[in-house]
This record gives sequence, structure tokens and C-alpha cells, in this order.
Amino acid sequence: MENVYFFTGFPGFIASRLVECLIKQHDASHIYLLVQPSFVTKAELEVRRLVANSTTSFHQYTIIPGDITKPHLNMPHHIQQEITQQITHVFHLAAVYDLAVPENIAYEINVNGTKHVNQFVSTLPHLQRYTYFSTAYVSGTREGTILETELEMNQRFKNHYESTKFQAEKLVQSISIDSPTTIIRPGIVRGDSQTGETIKFDGIYFLLNLFDKIRSFPIIPYLGRGDAQGNFVPVDYILQATLYLSHVDSGIGKTYHLTDPNPYTMKEIYAVMMQEYLNRRPTGVLPLALAKTGLSLSTVRKWLRVEKEALDYFTCKAEYDCTQATEDLKGSHIRCPDFKETIASMLPFYEQYKHDPTKHLTIQ
Repeated sequence: MENVYFFTGFPGFIASRLVECLIKQHDASHIYLLVQPSFVTKAELEVRRLVANSTTSFHQYTIIPGDITKPHLNMPHHIQQEITQQITHVFHLAAVYDLAVPENIAYEINVNGTKHVNQFVSTLPHLQRYTYFSTAYVSGTREGTILETELEMNQRFKNHYESTKFQAEKLVQSISIDSPTTIIRPGIVRGDSQTGETIKFDGIYFLLNLFDKIRSFPIIPYLGRGDAQGNFVPVDYILQATLYLSHVDSGIGKTYHLTDPNPYTMKEIYAVMMQEYLNRRPTGVLPLALAKTGLSLSTVRKWLRVEKEALDYFTCKAEYDCTQATEDLKGSHIRCPDFKETIASMLPFYEQYKHDPTKHLTIQ
């Protein structure tokens, strides 16, 4: 049977890049793209780009206006009937990723949205794989070694993003008995390790935003002790690993931490990024409590372009074991590059686009 794919989250950065990698590495008879109505025009432009840069043709793509927060994904009944007999692979990436997202929005998209995608998946008679994009941070405030086989461990959560992704992953795990699932838990996604390309300057880029604004300060201190590990993973590693693990039989029924197997501490990351970007070294330590107090002010957050919630990741001493991912990727030549080796590609892209408002989150 020919492979027919269904994606949510298109034309978002990761979903678009995943489709781009897919058509280069796997035979895709057809690709269905569930797109919010307001993004249809953008999706059409992205499909044109994909066709122009590959051997695929327009007839291999179908953009379906829909909404994961609605029953049946808000697809017309006749379209749902038509495609359910064809689809072999589902990739569910649609979610809200903002650390400061309000609870009601996060729940509606991340939890109810996943519930509706699960219901759709259960109607597919020829399904070979359902790949769900979770996050390593479903571990919440847990510290110590976090295993890929663990989920419900009485943890609490640092924000509504984490808690709703946890609830959504529980829903996906609940259907894994009847559906061939693969759950992907990335670390904090950063730009391409080769080109530096990224869609948003969040995550590790909050540090660059900070350094850029305070570069003229006579002293720039460390933020807290910084002894927690920073798990920032380039998007190209996540894409390659996801596609591989979503097509090999060993991936069925497994959860994978696509995290850095050799992470640096936040203190080390802070220092090396400052050195590379400003050619300076940190002096002294600013207590995190004081930094959070400053970022509690909207004017400070907006000026620095830094979310207060990002500071929580300086203190949570979690170590993400990625044994299953490492083992099942053996022989594929897919590996997570060393963080320090790829800083050189991050900085030119950031410098080129740092004044582009579409590259920054809207800080409230």
C-alpha cells in the first residue's frame, strides 16, 4: 500500500520542515495538510515552495481547512470519509508552545485538540503509525534522571504549557494499545545546526535577546547559580530522528527523548554564548529571585524580549535519559551535535533577523 500522510501544525516551522524532509527521504503518494482557515494562504505559499524545491507536484498535496479544537477536526464530512481509507501515517504537531500561555487556551488546543486528533486516528483502518509531538518537559518540576518510559510521577508543572502537554500525552498513551503510536519528546528546540534558521527567537534565544539589550552595561552577571542542565536541541536533529523513528518497526509503542545526550549546565551555556556574541565573560551573580522580580514588570519583559517563565529552566535539575532514542537510532548516522559546535551557525541568523518583529514572541 502506498504511503499517505496526514499532518497537523502546517504551515508551522517544524511541520513544514518535517514535510520537506519527508518528501526527500520517503515515498509519499499523497500528503494531507490540516490547516487553520486563517493560514490557508500561507500554507498554499509553503506548498509552492516545497514543490519548487523538490520532485513533488501540486497534485500530491491537499490543504484541508480545519480546526483541531472542533469535533471531527471541523472537516467536511465528505472529505473525512474520502481520506480515512487512504491515510497510513499521521503526524500531530499542532499545539501552542508559549510558556506564558493562559490555561484556557493551552487546554483547548493542546488537550482538546489532541483528543479530537486521537478520535480521528481511531477511524483510520490502514494506519501504520501515529506520531505525536510531546515535549521532554511533561516531567514538570521533577528533578534527577527522567526516563523515556516514565510519565505520571506525581509531578507538578512550571506553567500551563507543560501541564497541558502532559495531559495530552496521557491521551495519546491511552490509545497506544489499539493504535501504532510513537511519541516524540524534544528538548527545547533551537535553530538548524547548519544554517541557524529558526522561526521564533524564544527558548535559548531569550539569552541573545537579553545580551543584545544589555551589551553596553559595564558588568553583566550570571543569572543565579545555573547548575541545572540546559537541553537545547537543533531542529534538524529532531526532524531527522523523528522521521527515522516514525518509520522503523522498533519505534511502535515507544516514547523518545530527543534531547542532548551530553548537555551543558545553564551556567556554561550562558558563559559561552556571551563570549561568542559579545566577546565578554559574566561577572558576579544576579540572584534569580531578583531577576524574576524585574521580569514581573511588563515594561521590563517587553524591553528585554524575555519571558519570566524562561527563568524556571535555570533551576530545575532534570536529566533527560535518552537511552531508547540513542539505541534505536544506531546505524542511522543521526546524532545530536554538540551545543558549542553549532553556536557559530546560530549567531549570524540571529543578528540578521533580530530586528524582525515576526521573529519574536509577543511579550505581555
